[in-house]
Amino acid sequence: MKGLRWWFLVIDIGFIVYWIITALHLIPAEYLYNDYENPILVDWNWSFLPLDLLISFTGLTSIRLYRQNSASWERWALVSLVFTFVSGLQALAFWTIRGDFDPTWWFFNGILLVYPLFYLPRLFKAG
Repeated sequence: MKGLRWWFLVIDIGFIVYWIITALHLIPAEYLYNDYENPILVDWNWSFLPLDLLISFTGLTSIRLYRQNSASWERWALVSLVFTFVSGLQALAFWTIRGDFDPTWWFFNGILLVYPLFYLPRLFKAG
C-alpha cells in the first residue's frame, strides 16, 4: 500500500484542488486546453466532476480503511483505480478523436490511464 497510498494522495487531493481551481477560474490562460471557452468543451470538462470526486472519495476511503486495518481497503482501492483508469481513458479518447495534442493535458491524463495498471493486477489477485 505504500506506493499506492502516495498515488492516491497525489491524485485524489490533486482532483479536489483541480476542481476548486477550475471553479474559481484560476488556471492561467496559457495552460488551458484548446477552445477552453467553447460551451460544449466547458460542459465536457465539467462532466468529469462527479467521476473525479468519486475517485477522490474511494481512494481516500481506501487509505482510511487501510490505516484502520480493515480488509475492505482493497475493494475501495480497486474501485478507485478502475475509475481513475476510466477517467484518463475517456479524456485521452476525446482528445484523440479531436486530433488535439497538448503535451500537458496528455501527460496528466496519461498518468491517470497508466498508473492504475501497476496496481490493478495485485488487487485482483488479492481479491
